[in-house]
Amino acid sequence: MTINWKGVYPAVTTQFNPDDSIDFESTQRMLDSLIQEGVHGIIVNGTVGENCSLTQHEKRAVMQSAKDVVNGRVPLLSGVAETSTAMAIEYCRDAEKQGIDGLMVLPGMVYRSTEREAINHYQLVARSTSLPIMIYNNPVTYGVDVSIEAMGQLANEKNIVAIKESTTDTRRITELHNAFEERFAVFCGVDDIALESLMLGAIGWISGLTNVFPRESVAIYNLAKQGRYQEALQIWRWFLPLLRLDTIPTLVQCIKYAEQLSGRGSEKVRAPRMMLTDAEKQGVRSLYEQACATRIDLNKYNLD
Repeated sequence: MTINWKGVYPAVTTQFNPDDSIDFESTQRMLDSLIQEGVHGIIVNGTVGENCSLTQHEKRAVMQSAKDVVNGRVPLLSGVAETSTAMAIEYCRDAEKQGIDGLMVLPGMVYRSTEREAINHYQLVARSTSLPIMIYNNPVTYGVDVSIEAMGQLANEKNIVAIKESTTDTRRITELHNAFEERFAVFCGVDDIALESLMLGAIGWISGLTNVFPRESVAIYNLAKQGRYQEALQIWRWFLPLLRLDTIPTLVQCIKYAEQLSGRGSEKVRAPRMMLTDAEKQGVRSLYEQACATRIDLNKYNLD
């Protein structure tokens, strides 16, 4: 499938059974529900999908399971988060063989790269596959910032076509546009700045909390793209308290617990992550219950 690089792409969770094995049936059910509720694409094996807690075999099994249920309805991307460039190249080649539509590539894990090393990593990975690639730029978490100058070097790689911009600095969106115009599809990668990012020219949103409220996420995107910012702002203000959960160290646990509250999945995570404490759960539950109590009727926006 040719990827339409725009819209709301949830970075989906990987569901686990009580014995820590992957619950493929539950994961597939969740993906199917998200697609039916209007998301524009799916990303498996990202941070929210606990990529680094999966074995090499499991990562490939998750990709295949997702491909089976997505079945070409929307683009399917996989995160690439490996400890060495060689392992990332091997993973990308396997993803291409499995028929994945595109890749979201992270810098090398564990070792904190310099910018020069990160650029080399991305270049070598891009040259190993014909799949389109999104660079995941998250200096807050991974310690290396792919600067405007670095993106200028990566622009020479034809299949590097998008960037998940997660610096949390919305000025970067304008800087990318001014430097490269439409060369890269710019996605917002931080939930609680998505609306302003869309207003500034981002054409997509990679989201964690979309897993819990997909219809509202898609409505915000559609309204923003239509320039109906005041209407989008109504939903945004309702959603923002929950979206802030995407910005804290326990974001995966918070998203999974909110999924459980909404009947979409389980809070189960793999060690070293641990499930939230009772006090932490109460905080998420309060936000979720408040959101449900004040949920906005999306029919009034006439988005169909």
